[in-house]
Amino acid sequence: MKKLISKLYHNPIISFIFPTVILCLQRELADCKTVLDLGCGPDSPIRHCQNIDYSVGVEVFEPYLKKSRAKKIHNKYYKRDLLRLDFSKNSFDAVILIEVLEHLPKEEGRKIISLARKWAKKKLIITSPNGFVKQKAVDNNPWQKHLSGWDYKEMRSLGFKCRGLAGLKHLRQEVENDTMGDDLMSSIRLKPRVFWFIIASLSQSLVYWVPGLAFELFSVKYKK
Repeated sequence: MKKLISKLYHNPIISFIFPTVILCLQRELADCKTVLDLGCGPDSPIRHCQNIDYSVGVEVFEPYLKKSRAKKIHNKYYKRDLLRLDFSKNSFDAVILIEVLEHLPKEEGRKIISLARKWAKKKLIITSPNGFVKQKAVDNNPWQKHLSGWDYKEMRSLGFKCRGLAGLKHLRQEVENDTMGDDLMSSIRLKPRVFWFIIASLSQSLVYWVPGLAFELFSVKYKK
């Protein structure tokens, strides 16, 4: 069942009707050739963006870094705390933080946003839960614990344009298992999970346009 759901999730026709983070990322990175992926994790969705000529992945958790390197997702890697990075202004067309911001204390998150804006030439892309969602340190990764929440109103106040992802907010909860990010049903709150995953997926066509109702936010800040 998990393989079938993953196959449907990656189907371009279905994802066009019910937008996914991959589709949104492909659209936003269509005019970009170089990307900095902060907190790239084991399986960054940037691997689905075939137009990228050069990307740099930054990851502090060694098992994630090894998995990403094995898949050759990025051209170059750094194992480093995000606040210890140093790039020149406008070094990359885009800087992305995919499910990263919520793992940082609020003040650190604000500093990272400021740095990422400096490093990005065209845009900064962030995906995060819509508000605080409790999560423990899954995958034996202490950095997986959620430390802050960033909701739709706050992202808008920071100058981001937002779209909603992952369906209605109240159908999902914290990730409870060590999934390494490969189980699309792991955050479904109600049972049977397959049924409520379908409902959440169907609601995606609504929350994409009404992000305040969404579980996830896809937020973009353009450089002027």
